[in-house]
Order: sequence, then C-alpha cells, then structure tokens
Amino acid sequence: MSLYVHFGAGNIGRALAGPIFNRAGYKVVFVDAFPPVVDALHHRGEYRIVVKDEGGENDNREIVVSGVDAVAVGDCDALKDLVVKADLVGTAVGSAHIESVLKSMVPGILARNGRPLSIIFCENFNGVAEFARAAFKKWLPQLAVDEMIGFVETSIGKMVPLMPKELRDTDPLLVWAEAYNQIIADRRGFVGDIPDGIEGLVLKDCFQAYVERKLFIHNLGHATCACYGFLNGYQLISEAIADECIAAHTRALMMECATALIQRWPTEFNVVNQHEHVEDLIRRFGNRALGDTVYRVGRDLFRKLAPNDRFIGALRLIQSVSGDCSLIYKAIAAALCFKGLDNEGNLFPADAEFHDQLELDGVDYLLQSHCGLNTAECREVARYYNES
Repeated sequence: MSLYVHFGAGNIGRALAGPIFNRAGYKVVFVDAFPPVVDALHHRGEYRIVVKDEGGENDNREIVVSGVDAVAVGDCDALKDLVVKADLVGTAVGSAHIESVLKSMVPGILARNGRPLSIIFCENFNGVAEFARAAFKKWLPQLAVDEMIGFVETSIGKMVPLMPKELRDTDPLLVWAEAYNQIIADRRGFVGDIPDGIEGLVLKDCFQAYVERKLFIHNLGHATCACYGFLNGYQLISEAIADECIAAHTRALMMECATALIQRWPTEFNVVNQHEHVEDLIRRFGNRALGDTVYRVGRDLFRKLAPNDRFIGALRLIQSVSGDCSLIYKAIAAALCFKGLDNEGNLFPADAEFHDQLELDGVDYLLQSHCGLNTAECREVARYYNES
C-alpha cells in the first residue's frame, strides 16, 4: 500500500487531503503538534467528516475516513521513518510553521538514498515552492535537491464551516466540510512518478492560470461580498450574498475578471466553464452552514489591498485586457470603508492601524503609497469612496 504522510491534522488536512488520498488507496498518516488530535487518530485509526451543503443532495452526509494514523511532530525517529517510506508528502500547517516542518523532513530525506520525494503544499503561502527549494538547498548542499525533491504548489478552494465549540470539545477529530473537494496542483512540480488518476487531485500543466483564477475570482469575489456586506449591515457572508444587489455587484465583478482570464489563458478557460465556476462560487458563498462571517472574510486590509493581491491585482488584470474597471474601482472603495468587528466588538488589529493611517494621511496617499495606484486611478476610487 502506498503511503501518504500529511503534516498538519487540521481542517484542510482532515477534511480535504486525508479523504482524497485515503479514497485513492493510500495509507494516510498525519503529523501534528496537538497531542489530543495525535493520540485520538493513533488510537482510533479513523475520524468522521460531516458534509455541510445546505440545500444540496450531500447535506449532513457523514463520511468515515478509516485506516489512518498519526505521529507527533516531536517524535523524531518515527518522523524520519515515515519520510523514508513515504510515496508522497503533503503539508497544511500555515506560513508560520512551514520552515520548521520542512527542517523536520531533512533526516528522512537524507535516509532515502536518492529516491525522489514530492511534497504537495496545501498552503495559503505565495511562493512556498521557491521558499522550500531555497531552504532545502541550504540544509542539503550535498544533494541535487531539484532532482530529489518535487515542490508541488496547490490552489485550495475548500471552505471549512465553523463548528460549535461544544462539538469540538466532544470529539477532537470530528470535522465539518463543504461538499467541494478538490486540490488543484501543479503537475510540473512533481519528481519521479506523477500521481495521475486520483479523484480530487486535479493536476494542471498550466498551473499559474488556476492560481490567478483562485485569487481574482474566488478570493476577490469573497472579499467583495464581505465589504459590501459590511456596508449594508450584514454579519454573515451567506446573508450578504442573499442580498440581490450585493450578489449582482459581486457576480458582475467576478465575471469581469473571468473575462480577462479567458483572454489571458484561452487554452484553459472559456465563457462556459468560467460562468459555471462563478455561479458555483456564488452558491457556495450562500451556504449558511458554513457560518462564515463578514469580519473573517473582509479583514486584513493591508494584505488584501497590497499591489499583487486580490483587489489591486484584479485592477491590473482588467487593465491588461482593456476591460471595464468601474466595478473594481467601486470594490476597492468599499474595501477602504471596511470596519468589520469580531465577536468582542474589536477591529482586526492591523485594520485599526490601516484606518488610523487612512484618517491621518488621506485616501490618495494610502492608495499611492500602499496600493501603488497613480493619480488618475486614485481619482476613480475616491469618487466611489466619497459616495459610500
């Protein structure tokens, strides 16, 4: 039986990667730092997923993922043995932990005696493959890293519902998940055998097209819905997208970006598949079982309004094909107004700093200094901002 070792037994690990590889016939072993989860996985050898697909045919369907195991990240001997034997390795640990996780793989990689190993990064970390490649070249100067290690980036679109605390306390392994269940991965990142034919692992030669689709349709649409939702007094994303006006604005902007992506990547995208993609996302945003809040989706304005992120990146995308920029200018203005609060009534700390800077320096200065907009672009955004 093939072995898949996954670092990170959190929501993406258990709700997405685990079932995909388990269903494909792999023995799945998780590596994690949280003792209750590690112990429960090791002793039970299985866990439950409840699909939350409100109104869909899969709603509340229960899936049992069995034949799994786990080891603690601090168990160096067991970890080395796993990496030596692994056919594939995956991660979903977050940018703060990726370096330490990669370093923990080094003894096992050295002991593989030249057998190649591909690492599938299920991370929200732009440039993770290059980061990992540079790290391994530093730690393993004696090895031909590019020939021995595959650095596989992914685009993860799965949204994980919020679980009530009492359920999490009752069963640390129970996880809720939406029905969507795909990992889109860079086929060219693998070394050695390429794992074709795994249901849910969608390999793409033109991977960059799907990175841009995730950022400029999914992420942008989600954030736009949150910003308009805040302006209209909604607390949940599902409530916001149920508002016909917000849905219309969000859908129109997503389709404007989809049209630009069709022109940029004509071999990958067309009007039919992008229309279907947008409509599926709108439906998924409306899934009340996700419990996703306007605050969570809209927060972190410095990042979301950075020059290469969803809002400003989408502006540049639309400009590159001479598209209509009015919708994205309006969405940027809505983002400038976003002041979503957490359950305790507080702004996200970085957003408090963002609004202090906005008040002190003004809209034009922030748009130019942080977002990289020119005078004419600032004027367009400010026109919508002043109407908000």
